[in-house]
Amino acid sequence: MKIVVLDGHALNPGDLSWSGLERLGEVTVYDRTPPERVAERAADADAVLTNKTRLPADALRQLPKLKYIGVLATGYDVIDIAAARERGIVVANVPGYGTQSVAQLVFALLLELCQHAGLHDRSVKDGDWSRSADWCYWNKPLVELHGKTIGIVGYGSIGEQVGRIAHAFGLKVAAYRRSPGGEPPFDRFSWVGLDELWETSDVVSLHCPLTSETAGLVNRSSLARMKKSAFLINTARGGLVDERALADCLNAGGIAGAAVDVLSSEPPASDNPLLTAANCIVTPHLAWATHEARTRLLQTVTDNLAAFLDGKPANVVS
Repeated sequence: MKIVVLDGHALNPGDLSWSGLERLGEVTVYDRTPPERVAERAADADAVLTNKTRLPADALRQLPKLKYIGVLATGYDVIDIAAARERGIVVANVPGYGTQSVAQLVFALLLELCQHAGLHDRSVKDGDWSRSADWCYWNKPLVELHGKTIGIVGYGSIGEQVGRIAHAFGLKVAAYRRSPGGEPPFDRFSWVGLDELWETSDVVSLHCPLTSETAGLVNRSSLARMKKSAFLINTARGGLVDERALADCLNAGGIAGAAVDVLSSEPPASDNPLLTAANCIVTPHLAWATHEARTRLLQTVTDNLAAFLDGKPANVVS
């Protein structure tokens, strides 16, 4: 079997091993593949693995030998699933590998908004504490989370883990999902509608997929409903947020701050409004990228392909 990895660098910049895949076939790994070279590089492949390199219908039509696509991620919107299904190509993803790591970043970002540890570290090293007339100081208001409410939009595995951590912090959890909620999993938890979530939450954390229904979910209208003291966290998909609306809201003091690990276009254009918005932290889509999470991801990708070869495909999304 010929296996082509179209964009392996983000998953494995050199600290992991491809040996598991190499036991399944002849493996060619490209760090990155521009769109115009997809068909050329995957021409003889039986299996293609891709993270963010798109495989639209026109690319699939040029790959007559292709039998399997393994997505090096949970989201699979880079694949034209209908076209793959029509051609009998099995597509498999990797659910759940990054749950712990993504939830961890949510609180790293939230605590930075509340405590400004990085800002104060820089201030001290710039000499501000050495020059201070007092034994302590703080350059921005500090916020205690205990007793406040976190609104979680999308209560799948990551949203659920965020809820558990929030509960340990003493936060009240208000969760929204499309399907009926069921029994609350712990105390200080409630299922709410979106309007109530925007209006009552001190922190809003996004954990829903990007679909035609959720695109621009955070917009001028929803932002206007939020408390001026509220924070917004997005570790899901950049397209969930109207970035111009959020930047305008932050610059006008409409909410207290935001932290995003994802943007609508990645890497972003230099004029993306969130890069210069007030009280906005932007990290480069790294929530998934702990060594532990990437190790789980690569192992599951390998297991998925092995299952396909054994005639028992797993994690199929096509």
